[in-house]
Amino acid sequence: MAGKRKATTTGSMLRVTWVKSTIGHKAGARGTIRALGLHRLHETVEVADTPVIRGMLRRVAFLVTVDEPSTATAKGDGQA
Repeated sequence: MAGKRKATTTGSMLRVTWVKSTIGHKAGARGTIRALGLHRLHETVEVADTPVIRGMLRRVAFLVTVDEPSTATAKGDGQA
């Protein structure tokens, strides 16, 4: 059985910010930045946390920063 993969059902997301220009870098890096949905320098997008996206981020790790947005809500500690 070739090609079976699990789909991400948890809905976890990653926040990716493009921080360094692709000028002077290989076309593969520029294409990966575009494939992540980034169009302008210092732009931030949220992408699904999948193995494919993780591989893309590994390829351009020197051009982007990656954050995991907090899913916890800021509820009070019972203080009024």
